[in-house]
Amino acid sequence: MTTMRTLDVLSDVVCPWCWIGKHNLDAALAELAAEGLRFNVRWRPYQLNPDMPQEGVVRAVYRAQKFGSEARGRELDANVAEAGRAAGVEFRHDLMQRTPNSVAAHRVIRMAAAAGLQNEVLEALFRGYFHEGRDVGDVPTLVELAGAAGLPPDAVAAMLAGEDLKAEVLAEDLAARQGGISGVPSFLMDRHLLFSGAMPAARMADAFRRADAILSERASAA
Repeated sequence: MTTMRTLDVLSDVVCPWCWIGKHNLDAALAELAAEGLRFNVRWRPYQLNPDMPQEGVVRAVYRAQKFGSEARGRELDANVAEAGRAAGVEFRHDLMQRTPNSVAAHRVIRMAAAAGLQNEVLEALFRGYFHEGRDVGDVPTLVELAGAAGLPPDAVAAMLAGEDLKAEVLAEDLAARQGGISGVPSFLMDRHLLFSGAMPAARMADAFRRADAILSERASAA
């Protein structure tokens, strides 16, 4: 009998490679499911910009400061857009006006886990930010996007009105950094770090296949 392993994915909603990685992951999991390998996927919080102001910043200004110039930022955006097309997603950098603080979005994603809707909510937030240019640090926007993905809007609004799940998100984010995670997406199988990065679906599936075999062999030898 095959054990259903847990696959933890550390990601951030403002990380373009995380959206690409999610689509590659979906394809990899479909390939493995056809072989009888299935995984319990859990999306975990990580802040690319832990010092981001609560209200976020103007994206063009932020990227010019981070990468040295607006031209360099546009060059990196073009690289991301090309990789996105290969993964089946379309980035609209021209619509993206702000770089948000992502803590509130991570709280919504954590809330979605209890409802079994993490995948749907995360996709809605990625698409909202990267394709529609929505501010996913804005509470009404988060309520709308999460509601469209299946979460009760009133419950999302009530959660975000207080401090619910904030401490848990910040603690997980800190634990990841202290554990040596420095980039996302990062993939862990049964708490073993496998790799970081949005590698192509076929390579991702092979990495999961080999990791599952190694963990099974270790369990048999124990």
